[in-house]
Amino acid sequence: MQANPTKTVETFALVAQPMTRADIPRLHELSVGVGWMHRPEDWEAVLGLGKGLFVVDEIGRAVASAMWFPMGDELASIGMVITAPRLQEYGTGRWLMEQILGQTTGRDLMLSATHAAYKLYCSLGLQPGPTIFQHNGFVTDAPPGTAPPEAEVRPLHPEDEAAIRALDARAFTAQRQAVLDHLLSVGQGTVLLRQGHIAGFAFCRRFGRGHVIGPVVADTEAEAIALISPRIRAHAGGFVRMDTRQAEGPLRDHLTACGMKLHETATSMSRGAERFQQQTPRIFGLFSQALG
Repeated sequence: MQANPTKTVETFALVAQPMTRADIPRLHELSVGVGWMHRPEDWEAVLGLGKGLFVVDEIGRAVASAMWFPMGDELASIGMVITAPRLQEYGTGRWLMEQILGQTTGRDLMLSATHAAYKLYCSLGLQPGPTIFQHNGFVTDAPPGTAPPEAEVRPLHPEDEAAIRALDARAFTAQRQAVLDHLLSVGQGTVLLRQGHIAGFAFCRRFGRGHVIGPVVADTEAEAIALISPRIRAHAGGFVRMDTRQAEGPLRDHLTACGMKLHETATSMSRGAERFQQQTPRIFGLFSQALG
């Protein structure tokens, strides 16, 4: 069996080892240390969707992590990339990302880059794309969104599953079977029908301090607002987050009006950029910071 990769930092060695559910307490401690909202339950969810490595120091503390999530055979999303602040200047993040990239050879890639990691990802050959706007906050108001006259918005029904999977594959250019399995099992969904056919959807699920909305797939901003409004109203007074690549306009105005203000930004990055050219239906809300 091949030994786990090691890296020497100053006078001690770091070891990268595969993540397992038994490691969740240490991984949760690592994410709390950099201010991420993930609960142990959120770590358990992402471990069920992807594969990852985490780095331990000489006394077994988790000091870095990275994961990749297969989207069919040709695409992967990279996420849960964390490096403890005390090790960032020693190249630990680059070393760990090189291990992950070695596991994703031959696949197109997508990820969300924080400001601190942007230069690292550029140096690894990923191309920058649209800005990601993270809106969150306690819902103080929930103005209704109005569906176009020819459309109907209603809760997702079990018989909608096949149409949701087909629409998701068109929007994300990949068969995200595991992601959809997870969303359909734990999320609350809303669909938009046009002439009796599903033309958009939104999911909301428990996450971090409250709930997160996404993915949201629709043809227009107005349709996206109509899809998310019932989910926001359902959690009035609670903490809700939504990540979007939509520039300033009605959707982000709606989130702000609900009390979900702009918290921070990141950058969409990819390898194999031609796959990600914007088409209809459009992606108005992302799954989460873990999966893009």
